Parts: sequence; structure tokens; C-alpha cells
Amino acid sequence: MTAPSTAPASPPPVKKGSHWIEEWDPENEAFWNEKGEKIARRNLLFSVLSEHIGFSIWTLWSVLVLFMGPEYGLTPADKFLLTSMVTLVGAVVRVPYTFAVAIFGGRNWTIISAGLLLIPTTAAFTVMEPGTSFGTFLLVGLLAGIGGGNFASSMTNINAFFPLRKKGWALGLNAGGGNIGVPVLQLIGLAVIGASGGPRVLLGIYIPLILVAATLAALYMDNLASVKNDTGAAVDAAKDGHTWIMSFLYVGTFGSFIGYSFAFGQVLTNQFGRTPLQAAYLTFIGPLLGSLIRPVGGWLADRYGGARITLYNYVGMAAATAVLVFASMRKSLPLFVCVFVVLFVLSGLGNGSTYKMIPGIFQAKAVAQGLTGEDAAAHGRRLSGASMGLIGAVGALGGVGINLAFRQSFLSYGSGTGAFVAFLAFYAACFAVTWAVYLRRPAGRTTAGSAASEAKPQLSYAEV
Repeated sequence: MTAPSTAPASPPPVKKGSHWIEEWDPENEAFWNEKGEKIARRNLLFSVLSEHIGFSIWTLWSVLVLFMGPEYGLTPADKFLLTSMVTLVGAVVRVPYTFAVAIFGGRNWTIISAGLLLIPTTAAFTVMEPGTSFGTFLLVGLLAGIGGGNFASSMTNINAFFPLRKKGWALGLNAGGGNIGVPVLQLIGLAVIGASGGPRVLLGIYIPLILVAATLAALYMDNLASVKNDTGAAVDAAKDGHTWIMSFLYVGTFGSFIGYSFAFGQVLTNQFGRTPLQAAYLTFIGPLLGSLIRPVGGWLADRYGGARITLYNYVGMAAATAVLVFASMRKSLPLFVCVFVVLFVLSGLGNGSTYKMIPGIFQAKAVAQGLTGEDAAAHGRRLSGASMGLIGAVGALGGVGINLAFRQSFLSYGSGTGAFVAFLAFYAACFAVTWAVYLRRPAGRTTAGSAASEAKPQLSYAEV
């Protein structure tokens, strides 16, 4: 397996075609102001569009299960298992999608990955009717998981376009625009259900949108020749403890966002007796606000430090989850919905702050190793680009855990209360890890030998 890097050891071979950019130096302010920013923003725009459609297809089954009444013969446990497996595939494919950017080029892979979304969409259109076996639904649902991979390739691509000082904003906007595919899908599903349309109507809406996204990527996006596969970066990123620490923290933020996006409607129908239409009226609100606030999380991280924002965010997520336990036990629908929406908002905010931490951590380590200027920036881009696919994949596995936890909680207790207790404990663990690794003041050092280690103080990570 290989990983992307933006600091080649030697000049890359000249690529043929007008959509290849041979020289790219976003850290150079003159280059950035003259032409770099305009190009980067254009690529960001169409990357967001493609990723947005990918997220919609990935979370398609969170809405389709609402259409699947008793005539489909599926139990609540079957539906939670189905959405869990869709989430699992979306998490796994993020790893190869990350490296595809360097193999094919960011623009080229955006076209390919958008086109691949036609497979799960047309397959679901074909089988979506009563009488289809659960095994068939499961297989077709697994295909929808490829939509989750678009996030990883898009984030890796956009990470290479922007300078470190703007990565929090750019990555937050890119991810937030993709995440918003979840509530948009749910809103369209609400309209279709409200108009008494069937699931095939919903699927038919997305097929032409996929073609539009692929076409616009072909016309307006670019490939960076300087982004290449680097086997050493993949190995170095996998060996670095911060890759796995950030993966754990991203489980708490993005894993929550995607897991709750899949599960919210099912919890409302199974625990609170809402009809599919009533559930659809509520499910889109949380993902919508969580998606919109993700760039704010990145902006706050740029300004105050991602570790600090992430730490406070976990306090809020734990508090909201504690209230959800109370609302679930009291069967208070208004309180439950309001606090669940707050939890979505906090997960979106944390998505932005945690992802901003990744490039900052690796650049801080480069500076601590004595690198400066472009050398430090190149080292940071190299390892952060390689780690993003792993972190994104592991983070998305949190969505699998959430749906499986809900499945077990409903099987054991008939409600989601047990799952929320488990989530509360996990957020407390995320808080502890964030504080201990990135914000805790190191113990005082008095020996001469320890003075050298001050070149890379733990406290510096508070600024990432």
C-alpha cells in the first residue's frame, strides 16, 4: 500500500494534458496570492459537489429503511445490521480511495469515483420492492458503501491544494459540504415520502446528479503532478502513534456523526413510535446543522488550536449524551430530539477541529526535529496526507459501532438507553486522551539531558 506525498525527492515527470499542474507551492505567499488561491478554491468547489453526492449515496439506506414497512419482512435488528454493514464498507474503502489520488490524479479520480456511484444507485433501483430477500438487500446495501470512500480521496486531494494556515478552513468546508449530503438526502426523502412516492423515485433523482458531478469534475478540476505515492510515508504514518490517537478521537466525532445519521430515524420509529413520515420530518435537522458547523470547527481550530476546541467539544458531547439517557428513560420525545440535534452539532464541530489537528501535529513534529520553512511544511504534508486515509477509515468505523450498539440495546432492553450509556463512557475516554496527549503540561524537567527534549514540548500540540 502506498500513500500520497506533496514533497517529491526529484522533479516529477511531465504529465500530458491541460488539467495537470506541474508546479504547486501554496506556502509561497506570492504564488498563492497570484494564482494559487484561485485554482485551489475552484478545485475545492467541485470536490465538495462530488463528495456531497458520495455522502448522499453512502447514507442512502438510512432513508430507504424508512420506506421498508412490514410488507418487506425486516425486523428492527435487520435494519440496524443493514446500515451497520453499509457504514463498514464506507469505512474500509477510505484507505484505497486515499491512495487513488496519487495514482490517478485528484481530478481523474474524482471523475472515476463519482461514476462508480451509479453502481449502487441502479442496483438499489432494481431490487427495491417487497419480496426481495434480506440477503439481497444486504448485498446491494454493501455496494452503497463505496460512497463513503469519496470523503477520503477528496480530503487528501484538497489537503495538497491549501497552505497550512488555511487547511482548517478548507478541510472543514470540504468535509462540511460533503457531510451535508446526509441531510439533503433526508430532505429529498421527506419530500418523496410526503408526496406518496416510492423509494425508486428517490433513487431516480440521484442518478442524473451523479452524472452532473462527474462531468463538472472533468471540466473544472485539476491534477497536481507533485502529489505522488510514497510507500515510506504510509509506513511512517502507520508507525506514528499520533495517527492512531487521532483515529481514536475521530471515532468520537465523525463516527458519532455518521452513526447517528444512519440510526436517528430508526430510533424514532422503534422507540418513540413515529411513522416514517414523522421521523423524516425530524431526522434531517441534526445532520444539517452538524454539517454546516463543521467549517466553524475548523476555523475555531485555526484560531484557538484544534486540541483545545476538541477537548471542550467532548465535554459538551458527554453532557448532551447524559441528558439523552435521561430523555430516553423518561420517553420524552421533545427533549430527546432537541438534545440529539445538539449532539449532532457538537459532532460536526468536533469533526472540523480534529481534522485540523492532523496537519498541525505532523508539522509540529517536523519543527521539533529541527526542520524549518518549506522543509517542515513538506514533511507535515507528507505524513498528514498519508495518515488521513487511515484516520478517516478508523473514524468511520465508529458509525458501525453506533449502529451495532443500538441493535444490541434494542434487542436487550427494547430501547436505545443502553447504547447511550456506552457512548457517554466513550466520550469521557476521548476527553481524557485529548487532555493527556495534547494539552497536559509535561512534568518539570531539571536535568541537562532533558533540556534537549524541550525542543519538542508536549504543550506545543495545544496549538495544532
